[in-house]
Amino acid sequence: MSRFSFRRSKSEPAATDGQMSLMEHLAELRMRIIRSGLAVTLGAILVIAFYDLVMGWLLEPYRKLCSRKPADYCGGSFDVKSGKVLLFNPDPIEGFAVRLKIGFYGGIVLALPVLLWQLWKFVVPALHKNERRYAVGFVGSSVALFALGGFIAFTTLERALEFLISWAGEDVDPLFQVQAYVRLVTLMVVAFGVGFLIPVLLVFLQLIGVLTPQVLLRSWRYAIVGIFFVAAAITPSGDPISLLALSVPMVILYFLAILVGRLVQRHRQRAAA
Repeated sequence: MSRFSFRRSKSEPAATDGQMSLMEHLAELRMRIIRSGLAVTLGAILVIAFYDLVMGWLLEPYRKLCSRKPADYCGGSFDVKSGKVLLFNPDPIEGFAVRLKIGFYGGIVLALPVLLWQLWKFVVPALHKNERRYAVGFVGSSVALFALGGFIAFTTLERALEFLISWAGEDVDPLFQVQAYVRLVTLMVVAFGVGFLIPVLLVFLQLIGVLTPQVLLRSWRYAIVGIFFVAAAITPSGDPISLLALSVPMVILYFLAILVGRLVQRHRQRAAA
């Protein structure tokens, strides 16, 4: 039987050949999707309940930029007396739509451990029994790396905004639309978070035997070039600081993924001997 053929768990009805049938696969997928959707919904409700606090946190990089620049640098979008930044809302419905978007995006972030766990539980029947013990490491490392990527994106956002404002020209006053600003912050966090998850994917492919550490190590030159191309493509702001902040850690994590794969390979060789 192929290692990728799904085996039945104890709580699932048995199929005639001892494997899960197509309908059982669909029922399993539906259950995982429902649980993931409930987790995202609960996270979204929590974020919407603290919307003003979350919005103030999202505006913090822009506020810091306007505070350390001359009073007229941010134009009418910065109140010098109160030290607050102001965003533009051209549509009465946009405020409600932005609130829902922030709630949805925040709900995904808060529900990320549940989403990854449900993904692992759906994939785990295709793995050998000794490979299922990596579940906690898979979920934990994915959440940690996504959070690290989002944190780096948020810390570089101030420089990215400065780069974008400077390229607009001296005669152009920045007056950002609420939806456009939220979209930029969201794309930056998602791009960095997903980029930091690539090493987890590489380790997983090494665990199931699709890739080997030797193949990844031989291809390190092409990998570095590809990482810079991918970082340039997925970085929303397009500024060089954000590009380096994403690509350099991805290169380091690439070699760490090779190291982890090599350690697992040596462990398996000793166990087989």
